[in-house]
Amino acid sequence: MSRQTTPIVQQLRDRGLRVTASRHAVLAWLVEHPHATVEQVHAGVSQQIGSISKQAVYDVLAACIDADLVQQIKPSGHPARFERRTGDNHHHLVCRSCGCIEDVDCVLGEKPCLTPGHDHGFEVDEAEVMFWGLCKSCRTHSLETPDEGV
Repeated sequence: MSRQTTPIVQQLRDRGLRVTASRHAVLAWLVEHPHATVEQVHAGVSQQIGSISKQAVYDVLAACIDADLVQQIKPSGHPARFERRTGDNHHHLVCRSCGCIEDVDCVLGEKPCLTPGHDHGFEVDEAEVMFWGLCKSCRTHSLETPDEGV
């Protein structure tokens, strides 16, 4: 890795994390591949820097989540996904067919979902909104291929 200070190097240093080739590679890969699974991150980073264990990828992701450099999302029925977009109030669209995930900004701006009707004694610090449906590609495909046997 170059000794040049890149935005990723600076972000790691600002969060008090050591700059390592694996941390830099994982963060750089996620910039280009948001909503990736651990397996996808592992395969992509392995192609870039060579041998890296899947456990090392898990460790990098965990450290970066703790440092608010990565966000983990867990769509029901799907593996956990990771993205670099953190610290804002955005939600996700998830395709029920292909699993494609897209970011969508909250139309209300500031964290409107942090005030439940009754908090039952909880101190709420986060809310997660997931929109489910079919992406344009899957909708188009389902219109082009009629059900067999009909």
